[in-house]
Amino acid sequence: MESSQTQYKAANTVEGKGGIESGGKGTEVANPRGVRSSDFLLRLLALATTLVAATVMGVARETKVVSFPLLPNLSPYKISVTAKSRYSSALVYFLVSNAIACAYAALSLLLSLAKQAGTDAFSLAIIVLDVMMVGLLFSGNGAAAAIGVVGYEGNSHANWQKVCDVFGTYCRQVTASIVVSLIGSLLFLLLVVLGVLNLRRRSY
Repeated sequence: MESSQTQYKAANTVEGKGGIESGGKGTEVANPRGVRSSDFLLRLLALATTLVAATVMGVARETKVVSFPLLPNLSPYKISVTAKSRYSSALVYFLVSNAIACAYAALSLLLSLAKQAGTDAFSLAIIVLDVMMVGLLFSGNGAAAAIGVVGYEGNSHANWQKVCDVFGTYCRQVTASIVVSLIGSLLFLLLVVLGVLNLRRRSY
């Protein structure tokens, strides 16, 4: 009697383990597909946003005729002034950082479709590069935003006059580029979180 009960428990234990292993395999098969789909979509959006941000900043320009009073009794001297993003080193840094992030997003998008994407070493390398892109983009956004604030508000302590009241279209283009780049930065940050969670799940 005891022998038959022991055999019955052993059979149930084997079946239970089989169910757990089967369920685990089912989870391992289903989850990576969802993770890869989310990773692909986020990288595609990051590619698009950084490309748009770099393009808008690169083509941002506006020409205005500005009057400069020379003497009180003389008519003001008029001169054509053009505002371009390449005139500011901070905006050039912003443009280059988004171009680098865009190129990396395209490359990582292709690599994520390769067979190496399933290895832990590859995933860890991608996470590290994603973190670098987050830092690069946020630094570029901060530099461009600082110049943008000066353009809108000026700086009385440094005797810098605001220019956005004259070059309104140019400032709006720069602002739109910064906002789009900030969205790209958040997308890369989401990729880091997703990659860490996926790597942690596979380690257990």
